[in-house]
Amino acid sequence: MPISAATLHFIEEHVRDDVRTLALQAARYPQVDMAEAVVQIAGRQIAEVKLPSWYCKEGLLYPKHLSMEQCSSEATAVYKAELVGGETLADLTGGLGIDCSFMARKFKKADYVERQTELCELAEHNFPLLGLDIGVHNEDGVEYLKQMEPVDCLFLDPARRDGHGGKTVAISDCEPDVSALEDLLVEKAKTVMVKLSPMLDLSLALKTLKYVCEAHVVSVNNECKELLLILQKTPISSSIPIHCIHILPSGERQSFVFSQEQERSSDCPLATQVEAYLYEPNASILKAGAYRSLTQSYEVKKLHASSHLYTSSQFMEDFPGRRFRVEAVSGFGKKELKSFLQGMDKANITIRNFPLSVADLRKRLKLKEGGDIYLFATTLADGSKVLIRCKKVPSVLMGI
Repeated sequence: MPISAATLHFIEEHVRDDVRTLALQAARYPQVDMAEAVVQIAGRQIAEVKLPSWYCKEGLLYPKHLSMEQCSSEATAVYKAELVGGETLADLTGGLGIDCSFMARKFKKADYVERQTELCELAEHNFPLLGLDIGVHNEDGVEYLKQMEPVDCLFLDPARRDGHGGKTVAISDCEPDVSALEDLLVEKAKTVMVKLSPMLDLSLALKTLKYVCEAHVVSVNNECKELLLILQKTPISSSIPIHCIHILPSGERQSFVFSQEQERSSDCPLATQVEAYLYEPNASILKAGAYRSLTQSYEVKKLHASSHLYTSSQFMEDFPGRRFRVEAVSGFGKKELKSFLQGMDKANITIRNFPLSVADLRKRLKLKEGGDIYLFATTLADGSKVLIRCKKVPSVLMGI
């Protein structure tokens, strides 16, 4: 793993350069290990955005591009660390060690387990530079689990691709299979945290596992990033709280908690018309399926049972999502639409429960992308198709 002084100097000099261009210039720098330099420069560029505290630490080394793309962001790692604590931690699927490095600070003793030798070498190099004393074990996580002493907390991030490279939707298709290991996991730890892909079916996961005591759906900048399941052997309530957490660019968070039982039993008033304000739930809520529950916590009405947009006559500033002031509503009659679009040459278009794609609708309306006007194409409760013109409402939670 040692990197030559010439290569380290090259990395520092070219840290903001395009790595694809650098890769073609290897012949110009015979003293530089260009392959390694490109990996480190690409890693630093990703870390600057995704892992700012790591980026600020000199000497840290990064793996190949794929591992960097798949690793947790600092924002989600910080959130996970807030959910755990105790004397001992074991991360059975260590990877680059992002999650482990943040959670380890909440425990007196932490162990990192990873079967890829290269990642273990990086962890052994990086952890001390981060001020962490974490045991590194180059072993298979399942085998380690079988032999280990019980701990306060176990963490797993199962691989989420099938043998053909496709994405999976069931826990049983992940490796390791948490559903097959569940009894052993809760025997070995007081608390087990399982990180899952946002592509997985949350309802199926809750039905598959018997020891889930809470679930967390985490999104960043309105993109769902991960599902977290907390497992404990203690008696489990039939009503599992689902925490929808949305992390804004400012670092502020939107939070909404509900249960599937609450969702099934909730009334869901439908609007007879679009009122003064329009709301689009954040990505965590949409992933978790808290469609009906929102109307019980906020004075809003749903536009249609299948149109996940809400409206109100009074402004709901704490609604967990994007908030808009409605300027006009139009059907798709030729004259009505012409008047509605007058003076408009660009807009941000979103479709919800609507038969056309964004691209097809933009082409039909002859509108460029961008600007401060937002158009929502959707279906109302009476089945009519409409366009809703809005502008964002400034919020105290900047970055929405």
